Amino acid sequence: MKTYENTGSKDTRSGFGAGMTELGRTNPNVVSLCADLIGSLKIQTFIDENPERFFQIGIAEANMMGIAAGLTIGGKIPFTGTFANFSTGRVYDQIRQSIAYSGKNVKICASHAGLTLGEDGATHQILEDIGLMKMLPGMTVINTCDYNQTKAATIALADHVGPVYLRFGRPVVPNFTPADQTFEIGKAVQLQEGNDVTIVATGHLVWEALEACKVLNEKGITADVINIHTIKPLDAEAIIKSVKKTGCVVTAEEHNFLGGLGESVARELSLTHPVPQEYVATEDTFGESGTPAQLMEKYGLNTNAIIKKVEKVISRK
Repeated sequence: MKTYENTGSKDTRSGFGAGMTELGRTNPNVVSLCADLIGSLKIQTFIDENPERFFQIGIAEANMMGIAAGLTIGGKIPFTGTFANFSTGRVYDQIRQSIAYSGKNVKICASHAGLTLGEDGATHQILEDIGLMKMLPGMTVINTCDYNQTKAATIALADHVGPVYLRFGRPVVPNFTPADQTFEIGKAVQLQEGNDVTIVATGHLVWEALEACKVLNEKGITADVINIHTIKPLDAEAIIKSVKKTGCVVTAEEHNFLGGLGESVARELSLTHPVPQEYVATEDTFGESGTPAQLMEKYGLNTNAIIKKVEKVISRK
């Protein structure tokens, strides 16, 4: 079994900020738009170095999406920034009509996603955003797992033509992927290899899946662990190859089980290779106020939850 070291816990939103800083220095067409959340998006360095390429829109998120769409017509590559709730639910009509419908090259970058927003509570903890965005024709949906991967993904988006939704978070989490990685949109990353179960995880749940793998290994259960950073387009080939070997799958995500990664995996497997599947996700519910750790425990989005679902799905084989 491979071992992964936490090289120093960091928040994934800071990975986005670091990626924007590098893009500011290397790609003159990249511009940044923000809805009054510069500090939360960690883009101050980009602004300091490129003041003429930053647009403070204020608390007017719908207007921000329209302006971003217009900037693409002049050849700019706009990166919008605000909380995930405001990046999707508040502005869904503008994204659908002004960005997705015409395939505008806008990068919708969303921080503070999921339950781990914590104490701000249910009104800010969006758990439906992946579903909302993956349903839009032509929209690429990315959900990164740590600081390094978020930085690499941010940089990669500038070379991708078309609308993208990039989802990341607020809390400090383990940083374990390579600092020098090449981020390939739509390509899953196999982290562990095993024979008994496939664990397909995304975002903050990837590290939890690796921790679960350690405990399962002690119990004599070996697992394939696959990091799905791109939910759309989904790397169905990698998932199908794994489940043909293991015969069952657990999906893990910080999102509602309706509309999320698990549902995408289930669809692919139902069409090609049906196997028992269990979901680690929220179950058609809103969140509440609490620390990230408390919420992940209450809503079953951690290492222990993954272990229980693995044992359950194996019993169904």
